[in-house]
Amino acid sequence: MTRTAQTAAETTADLLVHRMTWEAEDVLSVELVHPDGKPLPPWEPGAHVDLHLGGGLVRQYSLCGDPQDTGRYRIGVLREPASRGGSAHVHTKLRPGATVGVQGPRNHFALVEAARYLFVAGGIGITPLLAMARQAGRLGVPWSMVYGGRRRASMAFAAELAELAELPEPASDTGELTLVPQDEHGLIDLDTLLADLPDGTAVYCCGPEPLIAAVEARCAAHTERFAAPKAAEPASGDSAFEVECRRSARTVRVEPGRSVLDAVEDAGITVLSSCRDGICGTCETPVLEGTPDHRDFLLSDDERAAGGSMMICVSRARSGRLVLDL
Repeated sequence: MTRTAQTAAETTADLLVHRMTWEAEDVLSVELVHPDGKPLPPWEPGAHVDLHLGGGLVRQYSLCGDPQDTGRYRIGVLREPASRGGSAHVHTKLRPGATVGVQGPRNHFALVEAARYLFVAGGIGITPLLAMARQAGRLGVPWSMVYGGRRRASMAFAAELAELAELPEPASDTGELTLVPQDEHGLIDLDTLLADLPDGTAVYCCGPEPLIAAVEARCAAHTERFAAPKAAEPASGDSAFEVECRRSARTVRVEPGRSVLDAVEDAGITVLSSCRDGICGTCETPVLEGTPDHRDFLLSDDERAAGGSMMICVSRARSGRLVLDL
């Protein structure tokens, strides 16, 4: 899939909360529709939307519905005990009939073509992988999924996945689903699961950072994170550089220890942002000139080499000057 960098010129649409469903312990699904019944922008498995929840609170949620259903978006939201406000707002304040600002969809976790797929899900990481399993079945590509959770009661969409696994696919074996509740079976046996994978298998993983790190240590995988990995030690040796914001006709200086995002915001330039950790892609900005120092967890090696965009919340500059489309 070809991705286009997001810019501050984008606007949000106010969508209507049509339905909220208790999917599992501490997990709500939220269906969003256009207030006038209009079709919503198309999306592909792996995409997410930004929810603008008021008071400057913006959070990303993976779309887990059916891309062929153009009338609604569905997301799954886990109530996090250490919530920074997003999940608590959805669980305690958002209700059917309310409207919410929605940005996107955008996709940093696209489903590539493959001979077969292995999906490894942990907890609420099931949300993007659910849509991928549905798509694999439609494409007639064999897929299997291993889904781990604390206990069965906490594993959202398990029944829906089981139905997908049982559907006869057009030109392949049926899908295969394995549930691994930790209180019954312990952690997923990744050594066995990832050993001797058939040629042409694309591995996708989404879930807690320890699961993603363990999968990445054992094989090449497509991953999506909900939080940035903790650095072994802070970055050092950063130098100051200049950023020309071409559309705003402003030039700002980015000092060591400060982000491009902070610098341009202090200069009065509005940029959509959320995580500030390089994991959500909301602040992705086109680079017109200069060489970025990429420090995000989203762009592929090829995308970094192309240098067409950067996540200004964490990435810096290898050149003394960057020109950005801001």
